[in-house]
Amino acid sequence: MASTDIGIDLGTASVLVYVKGKGVVLKEPSVVAFDRKTNKIKAIGEEARLMLGRTPGNIVAVRPLRQGVISDYTVTEKMIKYFIQKAVGKSFFSKRPRVAVCVPSGATEVEKKAVDDATREAGARDVVIIEEPIAAAIGAGIEIAKPVGNMIVDIGGGTSDIAVISLGGTVVSTSIKIAGDDFDEAIIRYMRKKHNLLIGERTAEDIKITIGTVYKRPEVSSMDVRGRNLVTGLPKTITVTSEETEEALREAATQIVEAVHSVLEKTPPELAADISDRGIVLTGGGALLHGLEELIEEKTGINTMTADEPLTAVAIGTGQYVEYLSDK
Repeated sequence: MASTDIGIDLGTASVLVYVKGKGVVLKEPSVVAFDRKTNKIKAIGEEARLMLGRTPGNIVAVRPLRQGVISDYTVTEKMIKYFIQKAVGKSFFSKRPRVAVCVPSGATEVEKKAVDDATREAGARDVVIIEEPIAAAIGAGIEIAKPVGNMIVDIGGGTSDIAVISLGGTVVSTSIKIAGDDFDEAIIRYMRKKHNLLIGERTAEDIKITIGTVYKRPEVSSMDVRGRNLVTGLPKTITVTSEETEEALREAATQIVEAVHSVLEKTPPELAADISDRGIVLTGGGALLHGLEELIEEKTGINTMTADEPLTAVAIGTGQYVEYLSDK
């Protein structure tokens, strides 16, 4: 093997790197902290995520990708380079690997070109751009080459991609900019409105992961949340229940369900029949949100299940797509 094949799931919330023969070797938040005075990068990944909302004035922690699209080109390029080197080591890197990168299905040609350029600048010999739903389907273990309809709902950090796949390609798809980050923002807004409490992104994410739900839980769970009281300006702790998160997340969850519905409406009848037999598969970090399966199932009447490894499905699929191409 002259060079290492690498698959990158370039996500809004996290970047995963898949190396041929080794699987997913790296999963880190897509956050970069840099010093505004010197323009030098201070930290990338997990180290930088810990700085979010906690940095002095001259150091800023940013997410170079917004809603699945590059918003800061130079920072993204440095981040891709750093992650590839961390994943495969500098010696491998001298061989200039072939890299497959994943983009949301709604990405424009200009956005795809930006990803391609940034990856080449980071040192890739060859770049293959693959659409997220296809990568997610491969990673979820679906045989996409057959003439059978499969529906995949990939809920990431910045975008949710919903697609019907058959014969290795996308038949109908939509990409909406409502995903994991919007769930966090909905919780922040709700806490401010209902409890006069200001919380940060990390706290909102903790609430979502620990007690968040979009469907009634059999028993109500709760957790203590710390934030700043907007009336007194002082730190305060309150108890939040899972029922409140359902109220907070209802609007964003409904938009995802409506997008699933609209894709089903556009699906050719033969493929629609396949989907009602085979069910809908959820992937992405957002698929871990409690109650999403039940909510989609209730609204569509189609059996809905989550992939075995929803968080890594896209990265694995991207990597396997490289192998799939090299076998041809």
